[in-house]
Formats: sequence, structure tokens, C-alpha cells
Amino acid sequence: MYDPLHGVDGQVRDIWIRDGRIVDAPSDPAVRPDKVLDAAGLVVMPGGVDMHCHIAGPKVNAARKMRPEEKRKAEHIMRTSKTRSGTMGSTPSTFATGYKYAGMGYTTAFDAATPPLAARHVHEELEDTPCIDKGFFVLMGNNHYIMRSIQRKEPERLKTFIAWLLGAAKGYAPKLVNPGGVEVWKQLPSGNVHGLDENVEHYDVTPRQIIEATARGANELKLPHPVHIHANNLGMPGNWATTLETMKTLGDTRGHLTHIQFHSYGGGVGDQDTFNSKVVELAEYVNTHPNLTIDVGQVLFGKTTSMTGDGPLGYYLSNIYHTKWFSADVEMEAGCGIAPIEYRDKSLVHSLQWAIGLEWYLLVKDPWRVAMSTDHPNGGSFLAYPQIIQLLMDRTFREEAIKQVHPAVRERSTLAELTREYTLYEICIITRSGPAKILGLANKGHLGPGADADITIYMPNDDKRVMFEMPRFVIKDGRVIVEQGEIREVTTGKLLHVAPGYDTSIETDIAEWFEKYYSVRFRNYPVSDDYLHDHEIIGCG
Repeated sequence: MYDPLHGVDGQVRDIWIRDGRIVDAPSDPAVRPDKVLDAAGLVVMPGGVDMHCHIAGPKVNAARKMRPEEKRKAEHIMRTSKTRSGTMGSTPSTFATGYKYAGMGYTTAFDAATPPLAARHVHEELEDTPCIDKGFFVLMGNNHYIMRSIQRKEPERLKTFIAWLLGAAKGYAPKLVNPGGVEVWKQLPSGNVHGLDENVEHYDVTPRQIIEATARGANELKLPHPVHIHANNLGMPGNWATTLETMKTLGDTRGHLTHIQFHSYGGGVGDQDTFNSKVVELAEYVNTHPNLTIDVGQVLFGKTTSMTGDGPLGYYLSNIYHTKWFSADVEMEAGCGIAPIEYRDKSLVHSLQWAIGLEWYLLVKDPWRVAMSTDHPNGGSFLAYPQIIQLLMDRTFREEAIKQVHPAVRERSTLAELTREYTLYEICIITRSGPAKILGLANKGHLGPGADADITIYMPNDDKRVMFEMPRFVIKDGRVIVEQGEIREVTTGKLLHVAPGYDTSIETDIAEWFEKYYSVRFRNYPVSDDYLHDHEIIGCG
């Protein structure tokens, strides 16, 4: 067993399950279980937790529709007596997404960017995604009501609105995407912000103010997961300075910086000759500031689809790749950009992106504060996690991989110098126990009494990619749903969300705002409890 939350590192133990939860062993030795699963000689871990992916909502559907060429060539999931049919590619269909996550040993996943106006759509798709528990983060970094509250210096109103918005959408955590920049993009042709102190016209606020105020409000609400930040200048050479300023802006307030790989670049804007890694400097700051957590956003080589709430970034990528492009403006709230992309191992920039992600895993000293992600599908598919595990656990394999990429990686990053190899215990942390802890999920990511009986059992193998690609068993809520790569039982999974308390008198002001500016009526906006499938409220505080 590997259960890092309880310090269990490869020890032989029994696990008892009752009513979908892990329980203490019975005190009476005469008590016998109804069923025994013999896992002797196998590797037992909690079910995997993906804390940042894009698997539901209008953006994902738009990406599915704009990539028909992918669907024609990709693997198809065939309907069986247990499963429904589905399509793969970089943006799999709902059924395929659930089956593939479960088949890889993951039992929980969070969509990372949902406009609250689209929450009903997202709930429909998540209910259609089988076998895993799920939730989503609510976009707030360019929300007009939030910017107005900051402009008017009304922190209590802002905090109350965050609580109301999370409850109305039935979401899990506040998400900031290019704070202020998406709003400027919607106002001006090719508009954006490039520094934390640039002004967002009309609202007269800055990205720094949005980050400070939202992070403070979220922490005062004692949300299980703090503000989830996609920093400004994603993907731009030289953006490491913006990332460092974002970290400093948080002070000692809890904050999570997502797909950090895409925010760790040195060099001059538009100058490939100076493009380089700045992970050493940024990781040093993270290592000395325990209030910060990150997920990586690892790049893998091959074709994929970029999808982001960062509208100007989508436009930028479409110009780089000379490809089709989709942009959406979500009224009063957010934006979206989608473009097909391809990472090439002989490209200097792409090779450095690959190396920078691996540097983050290897340079952050505390594995509890770094979570595995590919920002699916932006850096690559979640199905690449076993490949990343092999790169982290097998130094020889990693050294051979470095030989295959652009040679400048050796001079412009520290990857070739890093000798660290992850252990199974550390892999269990960054793929399960750590993400669950960062998300504040007390019942996930461990195998102690009270935990959800979400368990993955692997066959030991020196080839860690093979080992993690196909578990021997996957147990969800105490039931075996996958055996040797085959779906044995399909569950719906729970919707995980928060319901922070707030002063309901604010609803009068919010309703007036809605009736004045939105195209939907205020009464039709919140998602009611009876609209949801099986769901669980995760407590604040």
C-alpha cells in the first residue's frame, strides 16, 4: 500500500470497505467480509485525482466540432453491454472521457474553466461523463460585477458575490484567467494587458487588484480550494517576470498557480534566439513560500487542441500555427479561444516547453505542492500521465529522451543536470494525495478510514509507463469498475461543489444588475439543487 497522507510507503496491509467508504478493520476477529479481493504482490494506491483539465462545457463542444478530421482518424469507443460508444482525439466525447480516466486509474477530475452563465451546460455534460467524480472552477477574473466591486472599493460586496456566484453555479473554486486581459480583448481589436499594473479601461482596475481582491475574498470565505490562477502573458517569452509578480502579489495568502510551465519563460517577446527556462528562479520562490501550490501543464509532443478562457491567447496561437480559430465572448463574464496546435520535438520552443515542465516536477522540493497535469488537452492528453511518470522515475529514460529533442535544451534549461528520480511514494503524492489535499477533499487521495473507497491496484513493472497505463483493478465507491483494462461496471459519479454562506441581502443588488445588463433573467441564472444528479457539498472552513 501507498498512502502518503498516513505515511504508508509500500507496506503490506488490508483495506476494509463498507457502503462505499474505507472503514476500520472489525474489532471482532470472528467477523468475515462478504467479499475478498486478493491484491497480494500488487501495488495499491488511492484513485487518481486530476485537479486541472478541460472536459466539459461549451469550449470543449466547440473544440469537438471544429476538429472533425481528428474524429475520423482517432480510436472509437465501441458500445458494449456495459458501455456506450464514444470518440477519442484530443477532445474525447463525454463517455470516452469517463471510461479512459477510469481505465487509467483516475476516479476524480475537475474542469478548470467554466463561465457561470454556462454552468447548466457543464452540469449536463458532467452527468454524461461516467465512472468519475467531478467538479469545475468558476471563471471570475474578467467578471464585470467583480471589477465594479473592486473599482468601488467594496471588498465585503466582492466576497459576498464570490460566495453567491459559486453557489449559483454549483461550482467548486474561483478561477482567474488572464485577469483583466480578456476584458480588454473584448473591448479593443487585438487588445490585452501585459503587466499587472496596466489599466482595464471603463472599470479602472488593474490585474494586480483583481488578483489581490479575489484571493483575499476567497480565503476569507475559507473555501476548500483557494483562488486558481491562470496568470497574465501565458506562453509569452519573458513572462516569468509576470509570474513572479503574481506570486508576490499573493503575499502570504493561499493561491494556486496553474499550468505553471506555460508561465516560466525567459527571453524577449518575439525573439526565439533568447527563449529560455526560468524555472530555477520561480521554483526557488515557490520552495520558500508554503502558501503557494502549482500544477505543471506538461507539454508532450504531437498534435492536440488548445482551448482556453484566454481569448487573446487563442488568437495569438492561430497566427503562429496559421490554422483555424474559434473565439467566444461570454457576456459580462469571460471569453474563450480555441485553435489546433502541434508540438514538435525538433522545435527549439517546443523542446524547451517540454523540458520546463519536467524541471518544475524535479525542482519543487515538496511534492505535496506540485500536482501532475497536462492542462488537458492544451499541453497534451491526460492519457500521457504514465509517460510523464516514466520520465520522472527513470533517469536513464529521461536522458535518452533529452537526446531526441532540440540540442539547445541543454544550454537553456537545467533539465540535463537534474538527477532526481521520483519514488512510487512521490508519484502517489503528485497524482493523488497532493491534488486531493490542495483541493481540500478530505475523503479523497488516501486509504484511511472515512475515505471514499476509490482505489487503484497496479501490477508491478520496471517499465513504469506500462505499469500506470493499465491497472489490474480500479475500485470506485467500493465497486470494481475496471479489471485489466475492461469496464466491468459503470457508475455515474458525484458532482462535487461548494455552498458558502453569505448575506442574502446582496441578491437585490445582483438582481438589478442582471436585469439591466444580462440577456437572461436573474431568476433563470442560478442552478437549483434539484437540477443536479448525485452531488456532494464540500464544506468551507
